[in-house]
Amino acid sequence: MLIERLRSRTLGSLLSHPNFLTMCRIVAIPGIVLLMMCPTRLSSFMAALLFSAAAITDYLDGFFARTRGLTSDFGKLMDPLADKLLVSSSLIMLVSQRWIPGWIICVIIGREIAITGLRNVMVENKEDISASSLGKYKTGFQIAAIIPLLIHFPYFNFNFHGVGMFFLWGALVYTLWSGLDYGYRFKHFLIKSG
Repeated sequence: MLIERLRSRTLGSLLSHPNFLTMCRIVAIPGIVLLMMCPTRLSSFMAALLFSAAAITDYLDGFFARTRGLTSDFGKLMDPLADKLLVSSSLIMLVSQRWIPGWIICVIIGREIAITGLRNVMVENKEDISASSLGKYKTGFQIAAIIPLLIHFPYFNFNFHGVGMFFLWGALVYTLWSGLDYGYRFKHFLIKSG
């Protein structure tokens, strides 16, 4: 009885540890890629479910890290990287199926790479790199776009693809806006580094 209680407590603490949840997002990526290689109604729906579950871990790992005091250097590095890998790989698979325009994804991924580089410079200079409200809107729009775009096929005469494209255009706007905001706020690092 005591051993069972210890096992369940240990398993529960592992499953709710922020770093474990971050790694779950990375582990979900190959599953989404495989499901989207030859999409059917079922496989694209399953990819959307897997992406949704992975996206939920993004909220949960931040929540557990803040409320339990479990922040770590590993988490600070891997959390945003896991988010970018999950979003980028999902968007690339959507482009590979010609379900969305490639140029939009080039802009989104290009911004992510550029801002990641800027954030690395900021870390070296001991600057606060927490996400701005624009960055949070950008992430929200990206997630809101990817889920219906992965579903793609209509269900009950509901146009999931159209809804996804609406949010993708919003994600593009916030991607550009938040990128320009980052550049403006930290332009002194860009000038000093150049």
